[in-house]
Amino acid sequence: MIYVCSLADLHATVEACGATHILTVMGKVEKATRPASVRAENHMRISMDDITETAMGFTVPALNHVEQALDFVRTWDRTAPLVIHCFAGISRSTASAFMTACALNPHRDEAEIAHQIRAASASASPNRLLVTLADRALGREGRMLRALDSIGPGNMAIEGRPFHINIE
Repeated sequence: MIYVCSLADLHATVEACGATHILTVMGKVEKATRPASVRAENHMRISMDDITETAMGFTVPALNHVEQALDFVRTWDRTAPLVIHCFAGISRSTASAFMTACALNPHRDEAEIAHQIRAASASASPNRLLVTLADRALGREGRMLRALDSIGPGNMAIEGRPFHINIE
């Protein structure tokens, strides 16, 4: 099970679901304090901003970020939930949840996963650049992008509500 939330909901989400692994994907990763119940080696912090093109003073998502995330989630044994969060719980975290579900289920239909995310969160708006990079890294041949297009943009929100998806 993958739980997705904002930075503000991180500790409550980890406590509520009993997660053993956390993937933090946001600009100022040092703001994400690790809950005491999660071992340090089970918390991956990847610093990137929620942008889709280069901008001075910001870190644009890149292939190395996707590879770091994929390497980390592949170490997760799935016996307890994984929490993925960004600052607002809307864009980087939902893109990361999408790529995680695709990576860990290589034969599962991308559109099915994207629609599961949309059903769980009306505000989910996966970062398009992260999805593009993950699609290439996973050899999905554009199917992740088409799946993203099929769910359309999420409802406007300042912060997403925590949600979960079953990745099996």
